[in-house]
Amino acid sequence: MFVRKQYHGLAKNKGGLTVAADVWRSIDGTASGRLSYASFNLARSPQFRATLVNPMTNPHAAKMDAMYRRQRYIYDLSRKYFLFGRDRLLARLPVRPAARVLEIGCGTARNLVILAGRHPQAQFYGIDISNEMLRSARANIRRRRVENVTVALAAAEAPDHHRLFGLEVPFDVAFFSYSLSMIPDWQAALATALASVRPGGCLAVVDFWDQKELPMWFEKILTAWVRRFDVTPRPEILDVLAARRDRGEGKLTVESVGGRYAFIALFETAVPGAAGAVS
Repeated sequence: MFVRKQYHGLAKNKGGLTVAADVWRSIDGTASGRLSYASFNLARSPQFRATLVNPMTNPHAAKMDAMYRRQRYIYDLSRKYFLFGRDRLLARLPVRPAARVLEIGCGTARNLVILAGRHPQAQFYGIDISNEMLRSARANIRRRRVENVTVALAAAEAPDHHRLFGLEVPFDVAFFSYSLSMIPDWQAALATALASVRPGGCLAVVDFWDQKELPMWFEKILTAWVRRFDVTPRPEILDVLAARRDRGEGKLTVESVGGRYAFIALFETAVPGAAGAVS
């Protein structure tokens, strides 16, 4: 006889590898487990080990866990007052039936749950470096009873579709929602995200811009405020995407949110040999 016991933190397989898991435990204490967020079979590879996040050795992971240990309970309620453009981004994503969509820095899974309800035939995936945030993400997924959302503990620089989720093909869509401005090595995260999207797919970003159409005092107050949450606005994200567009790697469209308070960028990756892929 087995009774289900949720381990919202980390569980170990026989080799001592740490992964996020649901475990079914028998009355005598022996475990018969199935992984909901990563596969033990996939996790045996040395490459996969590099994608896992250990707060004891990863300073950024430890910082995010410390920040969100309590904030996660009010995160969705509080962030709606200054993370503008998120819902507009979700409406812009080119999600087709059977699409594979990844959110990098998924947090509480707020965006993924919304998308899953709108697109029940698509599959949604999320990664986050904070196990504390993933506790809330899993709770939200269960509460909303969505079956097409899977989350995993991983750094933004390592969104590998096969090692994390067992997918044989890259993602159709990947997106960052106010997460690039919190990632120390944001350029590596952006490059890896682009590499994880199939040719003809889409990478999308919503994040703080330069507030140039707003009063100067507003930009100073906003920057000081968001730094309290380890956020660094990075308008240069658009420069990096524009440079890739100019090299013929894809098509870039940019939309302003609230007087350049934030931007929404959609980067459609080029299909090799396709005419008119770049504009």
